[in-house]
Amino acid sequence: MAGHTEEKKKMELDSYQVVLRPLITEKGTHQSARYNAYAFQVNVLAGKPEVKRAVEDLFDVRVEKVRIQNRPGKPRRVKFRHSNTGAWKKAIVTLHEEDRIDFF
Repeated sequence: MAGHTEEKKKMELDSYQVVLRPLITEKGTHQSARYNAYAFQVNVLAGKPEVKRAVEDLFDVRVEKVRIQNRPGKPRRVKFRHSNTGAWKKAIVTLHEEDRIDFF
């Protein structure tokens, strides 16, 4: 039972490995203008503390809240072949009221 006594070792990810890309959508643009919240696709191994640290490092802003969603893959079909798209993780990051991120 040595596996139960050992601590879980977590892989350290750099900031650019945690935040994969910003999600620029109509809903995301509305959230950024109204609530100062921005959406990112993040690494599936990253948790809330890692996402907060990565966004603060990459964009030089103050993060107040992080919400994470696990997005399942969707079924796809091409002719007679059935498959699924990959599952991914989405993070919605709320910033301090004085901070902004400009993607354009």
